[in-house]
Amino acid sequence: MGLTHICRAIMISAACAFAAPAVAQQGGAPRPNIVVIVIDDAGFTDLGAYGGEARTPNIDALAQRGAQFSRYYSSPLCSPSRAMLLTGMDNHRTGHATIIEVLPPELRGRPGYTMRLEPGVVTLAQRLRAGGYRTFATGKWHLGHGDGDLPNAHGFDRSFVLDASGADNWEERAYMPFYRTADWFEDGARAHLPENFYSSAFIVDRMIDYLDHDVARREAPFFAYLAFQAVHIPVQAPREFTAHYRGVYDSGWEYLRARRWQRAQELNLLPAAAQPGAAHASLRPWETLTPDEQALYARSMEVHAGMLEAMDHHIGRFLDYLEARGLSENTIFVVTSDNGPEPSLPIAEPDFTRWMQLVGYTRRLENLGERRSFVFIGPEWANATATGQLFKFTSAEGGLHVPFIIAGPGIASQRVDARAFVTDVAPTLLERAGVPLSEPAMDGVSLNGLLSGQTATRDTSAPLGVEVSGHSALYRGDNKLVRTPRPLGDGAWRLYNIATDPGETTDLATQMPDIAASMLADYQAYADRVGVLDLPPGYDPQAQVARNTRMKTYQHYWWVLAILGVVALTLLWGVVRLARMLFTPKRA
Repeated sequence: MGLTHICRAIMISAACAFAAPAVAQQGGAPRPNIVVIVIDDAGFTDLGAYGGEARTPNIDALAQRGAQFSRYYSSPLCSPSRAMLLTGMDNHRTGHATIIEVLPPELRGRPGYTMRLEPGVVTLAQRLRAGGYRTFATGKWHLGHGDGDLPNAHGFDRSFVLDASGADNWEERAYMPFYRTADWFEDGARAHLPENFYSSAFIVDRMIDYLDHDVARREAPFFAYLAFQAVHIPVQAPREFTAHYRGVYDSGWEYLRARRWQRAQELNLLPAAAQPGAAHASLRPWETLTPDEQALYARSMEVHAGMLEAMDHHIGRFLDYLEARGLSENTIFVVTSDNGPEPSLPIAEPDFTRWMQLVGYTRRLENLGERRSFVFIGPEWANATATGQLFKFTSAEGGLHVPFIIAGPGIASQRVDARAFVTDVAPTLLERAGVPLSEPAMDGVSLNGLLSGQTATRDTSAPLGVEVSGHSALYRGDNKLVRTPRPLGDGAWRLYNIATDPGETTDLATQMPDIAASMLADYQAYADRVGVLDLPPGYDPQAQVARNTRMKTYQHYWWVLAILGVVALTLLWGVVRLARMLFTPKRA
């Protein structure tokens, strides 16, 4: 074990030594089990409870009997969000200022930008395990790769996780040329998937297996972290689920955006008078697509809904398992998304289309979403499923505003309109578990006063900052100061009254210059406190991921290039030799 890992272990042991409570809470009541369910790239209106078309009855039932939040915010990208969810700390303090795929070389290895949970960072699992909980994780990790960076080194007793931003849902294969393989790990060791693999089913099956075989400590409460691949690209689902949505999306993305917005207003999730605003200039009108393109994009959205339904189906199996064992009544369930919907259009990159041909991915309508097919919904559908402007990667509402549900003992059925943030989840669950908070200090606050119907525990007048890859925002009171860099924005700071204008339609910066200036000062203080670093001039995250992927492709497939080079040199040599034979004068 290296010196860094030894120091980390000592710091964590010291931090957690003060966190071991009694087996039961005050009054002798058993401590609750905790289940955290993370959906990957779900938009605010994707779930049935939030107005979406997908059939998600099990998640909807949790929303009905628990607290459903209308103003919960995360970060624009997966690793920062997951790091904050599991630590209660700002993403820069954890080491995950952004994701490795978009990291510019100038920032690699800098504090906060190491792309691993840095020494001294303590996870929810570590704190709960020190307090007597059993801890398990299945699904996507994406918080560090290799010895000392996987769940087994961060408080999880058992884990079977994917250490990548995504992967195929049908088999053990990479989903983009940045990765050569899909790297799954069980308890820190490289592992492989079964033949009959489908991601949502496997994530639940393995979690059930861990709980079933943990016989010796069955009386202790458990923490289960289920991080689904749904609905990250490639969007894939069994035909029996996607078939439920034939024709549902044939009217196009403008219609869906208007319908989702209206439905969210009918559910009192958005202000009745608020408007969604005009679509971004980069988004294509549905009518400009050819009939074949419309059919392919409509079917892609059908697969998207089917993948959500498939995930919910397997969540239902897990709920049934807990019910059969008499565990569901004393279990807290959290359901959320790591960020807004995925806008990527990978086929716009020639390198990506060549890679798809190389590895055998197709986009045929007849089997879209099934084995060896590659599906994405693109920026227009992503914008339609989000709130207001834009989507994942950005700090606009479409990137940050996501669903959040928490249900369980002591949590009444309610709609919560107070603002909450991803860092609030860990302190909330620790308080519910009876585990005292210890160092390092968290940036989040417990929501339990809010959940018990007392008072909001987050002071909304206090500034709340967010930054990932230059996309920045600061919330204070009803206002939001936000900056969207190029190419989607111009890098200027804009001010919105987010309580009445969640669509971010009316910039108030010129009308309220004093507020804009004071909020900008608050943002700078936040950036200084957590260690936000300046990005290189002209930085564009989409362009950076293309460059990083190109370099990784050269590393992964150098042998293909070498073979092609040898073939080309051989052909050139043959041509030169033939030319000499043809044009060299014959001797008499």
